[in-house]
Amino acid sequence: MPKNKSHKGLAKRIKVTKNGKVRFGRPHSRHLKSNKTGTAIQSYRKKRYARSGEIRALSKLLFRPLLSQEKGEMREAAREVAVKA
Repeated sequence: MPKNKSHKGLAKRIKVTKNGKVRFGRPHSRHLKSNKTGTAIQSYRKKRYARSGEIRALSKLLFRPLLSQEKGEMREAAREVAVKA
């Protein structure tokens, strides 16, 4: 049985955090900025996290389990409650 290989094009465009969330840069942020508003250009500087609808396809391409932003926030909230109790 051959080894599973991760999708190298996707692996170069995203970063998987230590908790398993997928972080990536916003699309349409490279050039042609003269017709965009200043607030739109400012929002391109921030990184985005993958949402729950994208996670299944991304995890299939990378052959590893991943977390969506929503599940990551739920897990962090549960961890905080456990620490307080």
